[in-house]
Amino acid sequence: MEQLIEHGPGEIASVFARAFELAMQIERERFLGAGLYERTPGRQGYANGYKPKRIDTPAGTVSVQVPKTAGHDGEPFYPRSLERGRRSVRAVMLAVAEMYIKGVSTRQAEAVMREFGIESLSSSQVSRAAKLLDEELDAWRTRQLGEVKYLILDARYEKMRHGGVVRDAAVLSAIGIGPDERRRVLGVSVALSEAEVHWRGFLDSLVARGLRGVEFITSDDHAGLRAARRAVLGGATWQRCQFHLAQNAIHHAPNAEIRKRIGAELRIRHCLSDQWRSNGSLWNAGTLAKAEAALAELVASHRDSALRLAKWLEENVPEGLAVFTLPEPHRRRLRTSNPMERAVQQELKRRTTKVRVFPSEDSLLRLVSAILVEIDEKWASDTKAYIKWECQDA
Repeated sequence: MEQLIEHGPGEIASVFARAFELAMQIERERFLGAGLYERTPGRQGYANGYKPKRIDTPAGTVSVQVPKTAGHDGEPFYPRSLERGRRSVRAVMLAVAEMYIKGVSTRQAEAVMREFGIESLSSSQVSRAAKLLDEELDAWRTRQLGEVKYLILDARYEKMRHGGVVRDAAVLSAIGIGPDERRRVLGVSVALSEAEVHWRGFLDSLVARGLRGVEFITSDDHAGLRAARRAVLGGATWQRCQFHLAQNAIHHAPNAEIRKRIGAELRIRHCLSDQWRSNGSLWNAGTLAKAEAALAELVASHRDSALRLAKWLEENVPEGLAVFTLPEPHRRRLRTSNPMERAVQQELKRRTTKVRVFPSEDSLLRLVSAILVEIDEKWASDTKAYIKWECQDA
């Protein structure tokens, strides 16, 4: 605090380095079971000085003194704080380094490095970091899965250089809810499109890793995903994302007046007849029978003025009603793919937008995997259940 008062925010990197050193010293004391010069019956080994190390952080590149130990059995001491939460930062560093190596967008790469407080990267640093990070992330992507009752699938697109040109690459991802009542990120894959062959390969890889027991799937209605889902997980009930379904309905409306109204007719408790108002909107109907009755009334209301829209609603909206087969407490979590959109896709977008164009498929897969590992670990440590299996009241 005295250093900040005297020198101002320009010294924040130095202040961070001192605080970080204190955190590592506390880790060493806990590892040894005693403080400096303290004699305790349970003491394991002793402090053995410090080793200087430069680390890149969001506060800038700083020099710290890493505590060392000696005189104890087992694994050598290494501060966990040096590795915790740094996967995605290291992945960004590697993506930036590849930009330099391949001569891609040098000016943008320098801007990205300055934003992350990274001064420079050597080829040897890149090689060592890539090997360590890729091994760790590959182990996470290939880990065994086990039973998953509910599955949510989605994809987003990123810019990637492929074959000398910039292409849109699909990032396919899956989250699931298993017996432990927690969300888990199950896997991720990078492909040049959402074609059936790519979705099928991704789903096959999940099954090969032990995915079993899937009863319910929520996703958008992409043709490639639909075909792959039927081929690999055909026994599971499918729920078409209600949010995307409403967006599709708006695009099928013939004029601006109906476009403004159709979304509310699907979502909000203020629609057509008094009978429907008492039952709630289509999406919020209490039972499948009430939802089907609301759909029939909605279709009838548009049959004269917008016949094509009415036919589209009649053919497609039933795919968004499968959620009514679930216990009522579970429906809010599974009626759309928004749980993935908000928790996963928006976080991916926030982190990948700094790179803009990835120099290779490996760099894109590396960064999204690193981000998803962090999300997965956060969910795994959450003390609150995402879905309670004992809540089975329909």
